[in-house]
Amino acid sequence: MLNIKRLSIDEAKLIVTAAEKKSDQIGIPMCIAVTDESGNLLAFSRMDGGKVSSISIAIDKAFTASAAKNPTAFYNEMCRPGSPTFGIHTSNQGHFSIIGGGLPVKSGNAVVGSIGASSGTPAQDIEVAQAGVDAIEARWKQAKTASKRKK
Repeated sequence: MLNIKRLSIDEAKLIVTAAEKKSDQIGIPMCIAVTDESGNLLAFSRMDGGKVSSISIAIDKAFTASAAKNPTAFYNEMCRPGSPTFGIHTSNQGHFSIIGGGLPVKSGNAVVGSIGASSGTPAQDIEVAQAGVDAIEARWKQAKTASKRKK
């Protein structure tokens, strides 16, 4: 039997909220998706002004980051003609994204979920996604510190 670590819905909502806050700060309304460790959608937000075309892109970025256990930007670099992974973007019925903005969420070495952000440039999408990852990592660190104090 396997023991699977996965984000809770409350953690997914925290990640979305933090990403939305960063999106507001940079002035780019985003589509933001959070998935579980297998790439299945847990939470989604299309902010007012988020591009319609970015809905599926954000979901695909999150899927890729969870399923492949790497940031989507990694595959952008690795998916060039002559590269061993050239063409990977055509896998998974075209849902494998190589556009920056998808990041895995890790607890220790385990990928427990992911975030995908889309509507800005890849650099802006990465910045927004990173804010979501940073928020959940801060929550976990805070909980761990509180747990140690109780002992």
